[in-house]
Parts: sequence; structure tokens; C-alpha cells
Amino acid sequence: MLAVSPSATDSTGIVQSQKNVVLNEVSVTAIKGGEHPNADEAVTYIGSGAVETYDLVNLREASALAPNFYIPAYGSRMTSSIYVRGLGTRIDQPVVGLNIDNIPIINKDNFDFDLADIDRVEILRGPQNILYGRNTMGGLVNIYTVSPLSFEGIRAKVSYGNHNTWRASAGIYDKLSGKLGMSLTGELSGSDGFFRNSHNNSKTGHERLGALRWKTAFRPTGKVIVENTAMLTRGHQKGYPYMNAATDRIAYNDTCYYSRLSFVDGLTVKHSFKGITFSSIMSAQYLDDDMVLDQDFTEEDYFTLRQKRKEWAFTGDFVARGPQGGKYTWLTGVFGFYRRTRMDAPVTFKETGINNLIAANRNNANPYYPIAWNEPSFTLGSNFTMPSGGMSVYHESALKLGAFTATVGLRFDWERTNLDFRSFCNTAYTVYDNTNPTVSPLPIFRNASVEIDERGHISHDYTQLLPKFSLSYQLPGSIGNIYASATKGYKAGGYNTQMFSDFLQQKIMTEMGLAEQYDVDQTVSYRPETDWNFEVGAHLQLLDRQLALDLAAFWINVDNQQVTMFPEGSITGRIMANAGRARSRGVELSATYSSPHGWFTRGAYGFTDARFLEFDNGRADYSGNRIPYAPSNTLFLGAGYSRPLTGFIDSISIQANTRGTGSIWWDEANTVRQPFYMLLNASVAATHDNFRLELWADNITATQYATFYFVSIGNAFLQRGNGFSIGASLSWQMDL
Repeated sequence: MLAVSPSATDSTGIVQSQKNVVLNEVSVTAIKGGEHPNADEAVTYIGSGAVETYDLVNLREASALAPNFYIPAYGSRMTSSIYVRGLGTRIDQPVVGLNIDNIPIINKDNFDFDLADIDRVEILRGPQNILYGRNTMGGLVNIYTVSPLSFEGIRAKVSYGNHNTWRASAGIYDKLSGKLGMSLTGELSGSDGFFRNSHNNSKTGHERLGALRWKTAFRPTGKVIVENTAMLTRGHQKGYPYMNAATDRIAYNDTCYYSRLSFVDGLTVKHSFKGITFSSIMSAQYLDDDMVLDQDFTEEDYFTLRQKRKEWAFTGDFVARGPQGGKYTWLTGVFGFYRRTRMDAPVTFKETGINNLIAANRNNANPYYPIAWNEPSFTLGSNFTMPSGGMSVYHESALKLGAFTATVGLRFDWERTNLDFRSFCNTAYTVYDNTNPTVSPLPIFRNASVEIDERGHISHDYTQLLPKFSLSYQLPGSIGNIYASATKGYKAGGYNTQMFSDFLQQKIMTEMGLAEQYDVDQTVSYRPETDWNFEVGAHLQLLDRQLALDLAAFWINVDNQQVTMFPEGSITGRIMANAGRARSRGVELSATYSSPHGWFTRGAYGFTDARFLEFDNGRADYSGNRIPYAPSNTLFLGAGYSRPLTGFIDSISIQANTRGTGSIWWDEANTVRQPFYMLLNASVAATHDNFRLELWADNITATQYATFYFVSIGNAFLQRGNGFSIGASLSWQMDL
């Protein structure tokens, strides 16, 4: 079964070569795809030609080609937020899953990294929980890298642009025998960043990244395929380009950075026996990252946050699929995972933060006995251990009745989450006697110490029963199909670990008689989010299969929607809350066209109207408002021309595309938004023998737009998108 578009066309619309079409013969890609994969759901295929044309190296860049699929560039690569059809959140559990060569990346914070030699990408929209499990209620992205059994040779590429933005990659692919192939791919990249911190004139967004990938493909017999992919990535980013909305200045005084070390290894085995295919996908994953924030993002000494984390995760997926080609097909599987996270997240209050956020509130409430801290800073410490695990059993059956195919699926999920925490603080302050203001200096009333060391354990068990129903109809003349589906999806619950510093702050205030204690379990825990996705659509191949057209309309009902909120007042932590009920509806249109004369076009448009149906957070009722952060419209329009030449230059190609996004509301109250904006990009490339030289330009019109907005201690901040950039890339490929 081909793992590319049913039309066997590239995402640019160009028909793929036979070498790419038969890639599935030597690569483990059709683990869960049936006879007609994705026939009853919305999907965007991005083939190797489009990967090269649009220079796609990561999930965020690929997302622009899919309708109603939006991945903004937030402060660092840790914040890999994804929004699909109005669903998504900034922190914690993702709404979309990510697989790299079948390996499920378990932690959303590890989604944003670069991959050299991407072969193709599949972006599935709508719930994928039946076959792929937790945190795929909005969709799934499958990224496949080049297999050493489908290509033998050397590939290398270098790219350089303004702001000292560069990337270099090289890979060697070798067939050790007709049955065994190995590849080793390495990549280095960097950028000085597009913005400056005016406090010290340093660049924000400065980064250096590196990655290695070792891939082994083994086919001992015609019925057995074994593939292993091991990936090691290392990255460091300086600063966060958060601009004060009132002054249009980035100006903060404390250090900001994000560092990550990640290792992922996945083994896939596929064995066919008497018409039944048995497959297993097992992975081990390690994440070690470190984030430091000037959490107030001002030039004042309020507070800083450091979050250090180490995480191990293990997954196992065992799948059996029945014979294909008959009237009845089936697939069943068992999935399990275990994940253990150790995190230290201290918040350091500095002099301005102590005086303005703690002492001032206390002294305004009791001016007769004012206080002063004994030291210029103190730390609110928080340590966490978070083991979690789960098991799933799933099944999907499809029955063909003439031109109709009815599909029914069911999955049972069980998950247990645990949180062991320790919160501690050791500091002191002095209480003065101001009952007689004529006395100077004020006499000391008493010395008070703050010694807090609290430990606790929270655990929750969650179960989900997830059904799916779909009906598709194969149109006459093999021009495609139409379909209708109803699917339940969910993403897991979790814990607001960043709230523990606020708990400690409020406990200190409580000891001064100014605050009430939080209920830790109720405030920290948030429940799973579930939805029902109702969808109709069509996949069409027209004009002698030169035009591929995909249409979809959807209606989504959401319960217990998880929403990221920034509490009002002096509390600075962000929390995940369940918003009650929400509704999202919209349409999607995608088209690719290629002419025999070298022209190709690609378009994708998505419209979403996503609103809260019930959401009262205790201070305001936001029912009827649009859901923040998710864009109402996404647009991609691209066109290009490729032509072979005679002489020194073998061929030349040009392309231009525009990408539109918006409106995006930044808060639940719908008071601030980013209007719809469009970015213009273009490139021209020429090839000679094994070399390809490309000149490119992004955001040619220097459009100014915001990718993020938030409020902290009464100050509004935004992050601007990158401005105009220009550069060149040189690639080389030698077949062996």
C-alpha cells in the first residue's frame, strides 16, 4: 500500500518518480493504513518535491501547507503550541500527536526540532485517538525521513541568510547488502536572532542547534521489515523577544534562555504471515531541558523562574492487521506507555518583587505595623516527581458494500497520573511599630521567620471509551470518494506545576493575615478534554489526475475544554483550567494542480468559528466568546514553474507563495486580537549535475504582525514575527 497520496502525486502536484512511488516496498510506513488510507478523514500530503520546494525542515514549517493547522513561533522551541480547527493550548498536553518514522514523540515540549532529509509528511486533521491514542484529538502528523534502502548515496546542504541565520546538513546512505541499509545524518544550525533587548543591546532569539540521526533498515525476507531510528538533538536559545505593548521595546534585565538535550530511539518490526500483518513499534525517549526566565520581562527586579527537567518515557504499540483487498478488513492493537519526570522549578523573588508584590500589600493592609524584608531576595522552591502510565486496547473494522465502505472503531484507554511535590521557603522579615509615627527610626516590633517545607502526593485515574463511525462512497470513474464520519477524541488531564510558587507566595501572605489557602488538588489538577468531531468531506482527482481536490466541513462539540489562563492581579503563574463546553465549526479546502508544461500550484484555506458555550471563571462569563490563540482563517497560496534547460544549467525553477493567518484573539474576554495578515515568500533555483543553488526571500513585504500576546503583573507584552529575510542555499546529492 502506498504511503503517499492516492493519486501518487507529489504535494507540488508533480507526479513522483517510480523510485519514490515504490518507497513503501522498503520502508515501514503502512502500519495502520488500510487499503485506502485516510479515505474517511481530512489529510494533507506533502511529498518530497514540496519538501524541497518549500525547504521544510520542521513541523512548524510544514504546518503552513495544511488548512486550519497553525503552529506559531512562541518564545522558545519549548513552547510547541499547535492549534487545529480551533482546538489547542499553549502548555502541557498537545491537541496533535507527532510521529517521526512511526515513533510517537511523547512530550509536546520536544516537538520543535529540525530534521534533515525529510522524505514526506502527512498531516491528519480530526480525532486520531482510535488508532493513535492520547493527545491526538485534533489530529496527527507523520514525518518520514529518507530510508537507506530507497536511496544510496550522499546528501549535503548549506544555507545562509541575514541575521547570521545558517544551517548545514550532511547524510550518508549505504546499502551494506541488498537486505540491509544504514544511514547517518547530521545537522548544525544557528541564528543571531531578529530582535534586540534594549536593556543591554543583546540579541534575543540567538540559538545554536545540532542533531544526529542513525537509521537502520533491514529486510531479511520478503515478509519481514525491521527499521530502527535513533535521534540525538542538542540546542540552546538565548532570550525571549517579548516586547512591551505600550513602549514597543524589548527590555528586561535578567537572563533568559532555553537548553535541551533529547534522545529518541524507536524500533519498528513488521511481519506478514498468512495474510495477517503483525507489527510492533517500541521506543525509548529521554528529555533533559533547562529554562530560565525573567518572569516579569521588565527592567525591574521582580522575579525569575528556572525550570530544570529530566524525563524518561517508554512506549510500546503492538498491531495486527487482517488481509487486505476483500470485503471485510480489520485492525486491532494494544498500546502502553510509561513516563517519569523529575522537575525542579524555583522562583526567586527579588527586591522590587518583594517590595511591590508582598510588602506593599501587607503594609497597605496594616500600616501601623509595617514590614521590611531582611534580604534582597529569597527563593520559593518547588520539586516534582511525576510518574504516569497507561494502557489501551483498540480495534477498527471496515466492511465494503459495493461502492460503500462502512468503518467502525473503538478504543479503551486507561491512564494514571501521579504528582509528588515538595514546596519550601526559608526567609525572614522584620515587623516595625508605627503606632507613633513621630518616632524615627521606627522601633522593631518583632522579627518574623518564614520556614515552609510542605510535601504531598496527588494521583488521578482516567478512563476513556472512544468510538468512531464513518461511511465513504467511491465515486464512479475512480475520481475519488466522499465520506461522513463521527469520532470521539480526547486529550489527557494533568497538573499545573507552575502554580506552586503562587501557593507559597499566598501562604506567606496568609501568615501575615492577607490571603486564604488554595486547595492544592483542585487548583493544580485539570481534567481530560473530550470532543465529538462530526465531518463530511471529499477527496477528488480530476483533469486526468492533474488536479487533486480535498474538501471538508466539520462540527466539533467539546467538553471540559482545557484553556491556558493568566490570573489577574499580582499573581503571575499561568494555569490550565477546564472551560466547560465549547463548539467549533468550519470548512477546509485544499487543491494541488500540475500541468505537463511545468507549472504547478497549491492552495489551502481553512475557516474556523470556535467559541465557548459555557465558560464562567468566577470573575466573568465568557460564554459566546471566541476561543483565544486559535486563528479564524488560515490560507496558503503558491505557484511555481520548473523547466529543463540545455547547457551549463540543467533546469531552473521559480516559486512564490503567500501565507495568511488571523484573526487571533489573545484573551478569553476577546478584547485584544491580531488581525488577519499575509506573508509573501519566493525562491528561484537552478541545478547543474548534482548541485542545486537556490536564492530565497521570506516576508518580502516586511509585514509586521504578532505571534503571541500576554499580560503579566499588569503589563501587556507581545512577540513580533520575524521581518524580511533573504538568503541562499546550496545542496548536493551523489548517488552511489
